[in-house]
Amino acid sequence: MMRGNTKRRYVASVATAAATVALTWLGTASPTLGAATPETAKPKPSAAAPAAAPAHRATAPVTSQRNPDRNAYFGDLHVHTGLSFDAYIFNVRATPDDAYRYARGESIKHAAGYDLRLTDAPLDFLAVTDHSEYLGIMQAMNTPSSPLSKVPWAADMFSADRAKIAAAFQRIGTSLRDNKYLPEIQDPATRMSAWRTVIDAADRNYQPGRLTTFIGYEYTSVPDGRNLHRNVIFSGSAAPPLPFSSMESSNPEDLWKWMDGLRAKGIESLAIPHNSNGSDGTMFARTSWDGKPIDKAYAQRRARNEPLAEITQVKGTSETHPSLSPNDEWADFEIMPTYIGSTKTVTIFDGGYVRRALEQGLQLEDSLGVNPFKLGFIGSSDTHNAAGSVREDDYHGKVGLQDATPALRGSVTPLGEHTWATAAADKSIARFSTWGAAGLAAVWAEENTRESIYAALRRKETFSTSGPRIRVRFFAGYDFPQDIMSRGDLVHVAYQHGTPMGGDLLAAAQKTPQFIVWAMRDPGAGWLQRAQIVKGWTEGGDAKEQVFDVACSDGANPDRKTHRCPANGASVDEATCAVSKSGGAVELRTLWRDPTFKPGQRAFYYVRVLENPTCRWSTWDALRAKVQPNPALPKLIQERAWSSPIWYAPRPPRSG
Repeated sequence: MMRGNTKRRYVASVATAAATVALTWLGTASPTLGAATPETAKPKPSAAAPAAAPAHRATAPVTSQRNPDRNAYFGDLHVHTGLSFDAYIFNVRATPDDAYRYARGESIKHAAGYDLRLTDAPLDFLAVTDHSEYLGIMQAMNTPSSPLSKVPWAADMFSADRAKIAAAFQRIGTSLRDNKYLPEIQDPATRMSAWRTVIDAADRNYQPGRLTTFIGYEYTSVPDGRNLHRNVIFSGSAAPPLPFSSMESSNPEDLWKWMDGLRAKGIESLAIPHNSNGSDGTMFARTSWDGKPIDKAYAQRRARNEPLAEITQVKGTSETHPSLSPNDEWADFEIMPTYIGSTKTVTIFDGGYVRRALEQGLQLEDSLGVNPFKLGFIGSSDTHNAAGSVREDDYHGKVGLQDATPALRGSVTPLGEHTWATAAADKSIARFSTWGAAGLAAVWAEENTRESIYAALRRKETFSTSGPRIRVRFFAGYDFPQDIMSRGDLVHVAYQHGTPMGGDLLAAAQKTPQFIVWAMRDPGAGWLQRAQIVKGWTEGGDAKEQVFDVACSDGANPDRKTHRCPANGASVDEATCAVSKSGGAVELRTLWRDPTFKPGQRAFYYVRVLENPTCRWSTWDALRAKVQPNPALPKLIQERAWSSPIWYAPRPPRSG
């Protein structure tokens, strides 16, 4: 993702031996990630200026070694190419093959003409998820030999005029929002041909052991502008002749029924809702499409088809909102305030964020016996450039020409042209400035194959990061050996005696659960500040939550009353983006017991790991342009990772 030598990054040093041992324990038999890189061999930057980004890492040799204790694999399950109507309108011409080339670490072209290339290791897995609505249609409209090119307004779609491009996008977007699909550009044959392109590219680029590719697409339901989008991921090479789209129905319940029907024919898939933050409270509503309370059949169908949620991506983070979690100091993270593809403000947050959904899932399980919101977590990029932009120091936007430069995304205002105030008046620029460099999906799987990674997605042994490749392990159990945290076979023993992330822990008589939390920093990113456990539970029918710091950097311990780590003294020079060399950890790990645990109380627990603060992408843009950062934007960001939850279930009462 580096353009020439303009992209820079601070890379800190750490003891080689400690990193190697810890990475081994965390599971790094990944053929793509390879062995731990000795960080002491990397050039150390001057504190006076930002350091150059590390050179592209060579791909490690493929190995067929299978790890029963599972490896960490990183990928992106939300990637758009020129087959998506909006990407093509924004001048993106990249193909699914280009997306896979980028994932392998090769260079591809941005719509604005510059080169894009991963400066981190190649990705381990990827899915191209172009919109099923109008799939391939824009490309056909811009092909003179196609009848679709004769549509009167086709020429405006592909002009160099940003205003005309925006108007074209609005025309298509309105048709989706109002379920009034444009009859003049509906062509099943074109959509079918484009879908075959997606399928063939996934199968052609699948390299077991090096790059796992999944057939997928995005179901783009936007009733009244509210975001109910899902990415549908197929487990193997079997796929339907056409994807189910909102043209058939905007009701996600119909999507799940369609998936159930395919499953009965041997075509397995799962759906992943994303950008619930833009749903205005409707993504995780407690009612069905027709407004009736959720019943058991609905809960079972949803749980069967949607085991995961995308918690973070370019268009913001959907973990929680400050109004929903007022006692969580870190709840205000990359919040996007508007609808998707619009400047309309989101006003309803309950039903739009995953933590509240997890809490309401517990309540519904109490009444229905089924939890429709038993969700594991992933992140992904939602790039429309065929190339995810997940590093703050190497951000290239999301939507082709629309946000291709710092000025267009609001981080740089050219001197002499206009002021920050007039730039803020451009609603598109203001909206782009709230977008972020995020995120990544990660799984714990035995090997890098479709079968193994899909199985991890299904069992929810997944975690999410806002961009850095932080590794997170999370187990719960009752009978871990006393020396578990110092053992070289920690992970193996934890699998033997415990439940990993994504699983259920049943109550055990007279026993209190223990939780293993273990996080390892990305060697090319920031140091770790703290590891937390977020707990949600039901009490008297009400949903409750609490955030516990459980592991602190620099040998500190959480305060027994506040459950917070002390400040570690880490700092950032905002003039250079250099970070202090003191404060922060290479790894955080602990064995934790919940001081508020009650054996009869249904609950969930998940891990959140926070890095030390570093510069946000908008600050990096300004630094390179040698101008002051936009005062309306955060200068710093605190990157993070989230594990999937573990659910604690009290034993049901004995019958008779």
